[in-house]
Amino acid sequence: MSAAQQAKKYLFAIATVYMCYLTHGIQAIIFSQNQVDFYTQWGFTDPKLGAAAVSTAIVWTGVGKFVSVWAGGELSDRIGRKLPAVLGGILYVISFAIMLVTDNATIAAVAGFLSGLATSGFWDGALYPAIAEANPRQAGATTIGIKAVISVSGIIYPLFAAANANHVLDKATNTVVATSNTGDWHINVWIAIVMSIIATVFAIFTPFVYDDERKKKVSSDDDKNAAKNAAEAEIQAAKDALLKPANGMTNFLTLFYGFVIMFIMYGAQQYSKAYGINNLGLDPTAAAGLTSIYTAGSIIAVLFWAFMMGKLRWNPLKVILVDAIIAAVGLFFVLAVGLAIGSVAVYIGIALLGFGAAGGMLQTGVTLRQLMVPGPRGRNVGMYYTFMGAASVFLPGIVGAMTAQTGEANAVYIMMFLLLFASILAILMALYLAKQFKGMFGYSAMDKLKD
Repeated sequence: MSAAQQAKKYLFAIATVYMCYLTHGIQAIIFSQNQVDFYTQWGFTDPKLGAAAVSTAIVWTGVGKFVSVWAGGELSDRIGRKLPAVLGGILYVISFAIMLVTDNATIAAVAGFLSGLATSGFWDGALYPAIAEANPRQAGATTIGIKAVISVSGIIYPLFAAANANHVLDKATNTVVATSNTGDWHINVWIAIVMSIIATVFAIFTPFVYDDERKKKVSSDDDKNAAKNAAEAEIQAAKDALLKPANGMTNFLTLFYGFVIMFIMYGAQQYSKAYGINNLGLDPTAAAGLTSIYTAGSIIAVLFWAFMMGKLRWNPLKVILVDAIIAAVGLFFVLAVGLAIGSVAVYIGIALLGFGAAGGMLQTGVTLRQLMVPGPRGRNVGMYYTFMGAASVFLPGIVGAMTAQTGEANAVYIMMFLLLFASILAILMALYLAKQFKGMFGYSAMDKLKD
């Protein structure tokens, strides 16, 4: 079967992956975008303690990712892509249902843990390999498309959540006040439940390349010993193309990118609204607009990089280097310029940050890992996402601790400086890997990617 025929046959698999990550786009920001309503439901009246409780729930979401993603990648390699995809959808429904009804912050944190488990332990471990397998020639473009659908949710949902909020923080009195909205803010959670059910149904009826390959039986023991499945053949071909194997530092850095990129992206994604409210004095709707602008920058980047990688065959390492530079420039605007001349500079900076850090840089890191250190896709995704999970625990953990001690304004401002440091580190890592790439492949990472 040709690559084009395979892509056509498994088009529904690609659509299913995108539906799952459209839902994940809400899961990723549901706590932060409904912060005041959540901690009010949990019984908090002190905004500082309430914000810290929400950060704790976000931490436990990251813990769920961290403890499960390695096992999830290995599991999907062993049992196929369909079952983890279905189980992830079911866990999403359960976790959102708990968020909907609980008035206890600890139980809400458990729901966050389950949603993190579903995301990285089941969906990431199965669906990232699945979409690459469905269209292997355009694996970079289809994988970065995951970010596009996440971005759609990231643009719309913050504004939707702000419009339906029942409680907001009055900065003048530092107290929680009721909004004029006569509806029920729980619609912000119900929409996630409905989308999770749709994604689960899609997964049940979707054919996956890997699963179909596993169903093929080989008749004799001799044939079994001689045969290789499509995934093994692809891995071996990638290894044979290397002039020399990756050294230990290359092996580490292609995984550590998962931590660094996630650290930058997660910080801006989770706390840009809080930055707007606490550091810029914006009202909740305008501050939610920061998250939407950040996401708009990311979706522009997704479309741009899909073209550059898919049609012009840009190397994923070149993409990561350019993205890291753009992210650093954006953070410079946010920090060095924004507070001096007002929110306009921050809007420019946050859009650049979205383009650089959230425009598929994370997904491109997965492609880079598989390119420079070929191996089973589920395993490579699992290891990469373990580093991602560590960042999703570490960052909200330190922000939550700083919030409880110094208040949210100071905590979020310090965090922005940490994001700038991480973006500079990402640039230095890319420059090192670019040098290694030439020795491994015989041509520059700045050149067109060769088949």
